Amino acid sequence: MLMTQPATSIAESLLAEFEAQAPITRRFLERLPEDKLTWKPHEKSMTAGQLAYHIATIPGGIVRFVENNPAQAPDGFKFPQPGSLQEVLDQFNDSIVTVRRQLPQFDDNAMNELWLLMAGDRELMAVPRASFLRNIMLNHWYQHRGQFCVYLRLLNVPVPASWGPSADEMPPFLQKA
Repeated sequence: MLMTQPATSIAESLLAEFEAQAPITRRFLERLPEDKLTWKPHEKSMTAGQLAYHIATIPGGIVRFVENNPAQAPDGFKFPQPGSLQEVLDQFNDSIVTVRRQLPQFDDNAMNELWLLMAGDRELMAVPRASFLRNIMLNHWYQHRGQFCVYLRLLNVPVPASWGPSADEMPPFLQKA
């Protein structure tokens, strides 16, 4: 007898990937030394705290953002300077809760709906909502996690493994119990 699994919705697929990546991202954020929140590798760079805060808030912020269609583009980007690592981790926890609560509310029709990003009356982007979530909630998140990896290396902090080993550790699935 042939056994088949029910089809996975787009939201379920994105959520599964998010759930796999959230603990990895947490390991990166937790490694930021409390006394290095205002450190930055270059005058044009964000501080380590600003970058960590941005990474912490991307998933939840993007899921909330795509609820509106059309959505208005932000008027500039602000990267708050956190006062503590705990503030970053609290934001990350809030972001996780938001993604888990909001993402499953999008059925496949909503995910395939043409989603518009506007600047006033001018259309900046028209893509399926799922594409925006994939590119910004996840791929953009990974890009900044990679950037943060460099910050950790420059601070001489052991870099966590992500998909494969880092120079400092093996990924959890390859670590011996």
